[in-house]
Amino acid sequence: MRIRPRRNRQSTFVRDLVRENQVNAEDLVMPYFLVPGEGRRLPVKSMPGIERLSLDLLLTELRELVPLGLRAIAPFPAIDDAKKDAFARESLNPDNLYLHAIRAIKKEFPELVIFADVAMDPYSSDGHDGLVRDGQILNDETLPILAAMAVEMARAGADFVAPSDMMDGRVACIRDALDAAGFTQTGIMSYCAKYASAFYGPFRDALDSAPRSGDKKTYQMDPANRREARRELALDVAEGADMVMVKPGLPYLDIVADLAAHSDVPVTVYNVSGEYAMVKAAAANGWIDEKRVIAESLLAFKRAGASLIFSYHTAAWLRGK
Repeated sequence: MRIRPRRNRQSTFVRDLVRENQVNAEDLVMPYFLVPGEGRRLPVKSMPGIERLSLDLLLTELRELVPLGLRAIAPFPAIDDAKKDAFARESLNPDNLYLHAIRAIKKEFPELVIFADVAMDPYSSDGHDGLVRDGQILNDETLPILAAMAVEMARAGADFVAPSDMMDGRVACIRDALDAAGFTQTGIMSYCAKYASAFYGPFRDALDSAPRSGDKKTYQMDPANRREARRELALDVAEGADMVMVKPGLPYLDIVADLAAHSDVPVTVYNVSGEYAMVKAAAANGWIDEKRVIAESLLAFKRAGASLIFSYHTAAWLRGK
């Protein structure tokens, strides 16, 4: 046989030389759950190894991980129910948990990239990503709220605001508001193809952000739809998105590959809480080699075309690389 593909697999060194994709520290973003107070470390039961951290403990962890190569984080706030209302007013409080944390992180780690989540649900008494009236999620009325949130996050020091709400037209509204406020260098990473998925359960446990009634199917995408994601991509890029995201990750690698093949901006992916929980559960039962499965999963995202991977495995990967 003249053609023998196995020649390129014959040793570790040869395989290293011809490897098409690899995962580096710069490819990973670590999500964090923030809680008020000091010295608080609250395990997320459905996500073994992940904890909700107070700001002081988060800063301690960052002091360990940044020297190991951590370049970006995506913090999410757990807000007390007493501070939630239908209009997410606490999100605009300059002294709230989230904005205070962004300022503190940027002060100590000015080069660390912060992706700030723009959505009403952590602050909403309804638990939805948009304003609710008579059981309906109001699109246009939600946009000014999201834009105001984004401006406050930029003012606190966020490098990218990340609208995860899936309201139509929110990227353009946020871009206009940022520019008008002088934050022309603040980027937008839009959750472009965010599906109404069953894989988000542990995340909602961590933040107590599940909808109080109904579901999110009128604004998050139908898991059955593939071509629709390209329509969302075209709209978000035309409105000013600097990056776009696919969420969830592993069950949607076809979407990642589609968008990466057609996008002029970086495509990111979120290796979500349910995906993380399944790996941890299988590993706890001795059914899989956890470290190898994590490495293979992260590599799958790169192979599909993702430029950045938001993953709860990031901290462990950095410690063990």
